[in-house]
Amino acid sequence: MLIEIWSDIACPWCYIGKVRFEAALERYEHRDAVQVRWRSFELAPAAPKVDPPSTSEHLMAKYGRSREQVAEMMARVTEVAAAEGLDYRLGDAVAANTFDAHRLVHLAAALDPADGGRAMMTRLMRAYQCEGADVSDSATLVRLGAECGLDDGRVTRMLASTDHADAVRADERRAKSLGVDGVPFFVIDEAHGVSGAQPSEFFLEALRRLGPKGGPVTLLTGPAATDAAAACTDDGCEVPQA
Repeated sequence: MLIEIWSDIACPWCYIGKVRFEAALERYEHRDAVQVRWRSFELAPAAPKVDPPSTSEHLMAKYGRSREQVAEMMARVTEVAAAEGLDYRLGDAVAANTFDAHRLVHLAAALDPADGGRAMMTRLMRAYQCEGADVSDSATLVRLGAECGLDDGRVTRMLASTDHADAVRADERRAKSLGVDGVPFFVIDEAHGVSGAQPSEFFLEALRRLGPKGGPVTLLTGPAATDAAAACTDDGCEVPQA
């Protein structure tokens, strides 16, 4: 069984969705037969690669919200993340460009197909959402890559080249062809789609009721888009009600 997960490192719901999905996968009776592949999706492809603003400043400018309103939005998402064991520090987050970070995930997947880029994606998400790291910064990416066992020189050479850029763009084109406009988005055996950071129970149910492969992706619907199944789109991230 192949499960492809479109996500962006900058998306707070993607990390939450990842944790919920993996909790379901641990309980799935046939998890040893599951192959997971991480697919690239940029929520803000025009985000700066040099001196990016804080996420707070970015949201204030984008939505015309006050600092207090943005802090309240972040606090609600942080509360949901905490329930999944994640220590979000969104007030420290930097609204950086994630293109090179996605290339790094593809490099990691190429070097360790069995892992499929999972360890690298996890480390990047934690760095962005919990540590205030600038994931557009080459030195930061080299450091994070090394923490996941990647050779410093190899990561440095990749960042100085266009390696894996085509893979990122191919993921994004495929997402568009599937009608994916928000992340996280999960495609199971090229037949079923799951949108948003659904509860673990829903993911487990989806794994157990797979249909045949091939054909158009059929969306498996879960709870309404609340904190139980939220997602991020180019227009912004859903925020649970207070």
